Amino acid sequence: MTDIVRRIVAKRVHDPGAIAEAAASRVRATSPFNDKGRVMIIAADHPARGANAVGADPAAMANRGELLERLCLALERPGVTGVMATPDVLDDLLLLGVLDGKTVIGSMNRTGLAGSSFEVDDRFASYDAETIDRMRFDGGKTLTRICLTDPATPGVLENTARAIDELAARRLIAMVEPFLSTWTDGRLRNDLSPDAVIRSITIASGLGSTSAYTWLKLPVVDDMERVLASSTLPAVLLGGEVTDPDAAFASWQHALSQPTVQGLLVGRSLLYPRDGDVTKAVDTAVGLL
Repeated sequence: MTDIVRRIVAKRVHDPGAIAEAAASRVRATSPFNDKGRVMIIAADHPARGANAVGADPAAMANRGELLERLCLALERPGVTGVMATPDVLDDLLLLGVLDGKTVIGSMNRTGLAGSSFEVDDRFASYDAETIDRMRFDGGKTLTRICLTDPATPGVLENTARAIDELAARRLIAMVEPFLSTWTDGRLRNDLSPDAVIRSITIASGLGSTSAYTWLKLPVVDDMERVLASSTLPAVLLGGEVTDPDAAFASWQHALSQPTVQGLLVGRSLLYPRDGDVTKAVDTAVGLL
């Protein structure tokens, strides 16, 4: 881990242009799918929103060297197709040379900091479509929280629509993660009831002037057949923080049988499994596909 950090810091200090050079020379994925025709993307954009906690450790993802070590372990596993992260993390991974042949999705909006009073107002301050295209990445991801009582919501929807259009104009995937959210006791909560998830899907599916390149990143909830029937857009399933791995894997496997689901886009539950075995967690998830 120390060696990884030293290598990255040396490049950042003495050769910052190495990041752009690594992006230009990276071997791109020929397809977003693995040999089973499925997507398996590792998510690592949580720290930029101040969401560093995993389980009882409030700063688990704040150790960058450890996070990178876990990402490298995950990315080398058979069947893993790509990674989704913010510029700081993807720049590190480019410098480490571990993104050849992988689908790379840039996280675009991270200003809705976890636990803040302005969490809904999640502005685009990370990647934009122009940079994603210039870096030869494959798409961008938006977190789109829809709160019917928060006046920031129309701006969130407008900014998401603009990102979808700008990515589509470059034939890049727009990975939209919608939630119907509510303020409860001063905190923003995502409503994970089937009806709320359906409503968020139908709203998000209509954003932008084209849906040709839009994919959805969706939670696994009850009644997934009815939930996923609300759109024909391709979908990947998110993992969130898992307390019961066996139950989570079973729910993912059931949802993966639905026709719109293309695979998984999972972060903390695979990078920080309860038993600490990243390889085992990733291989188990790939096995579900």
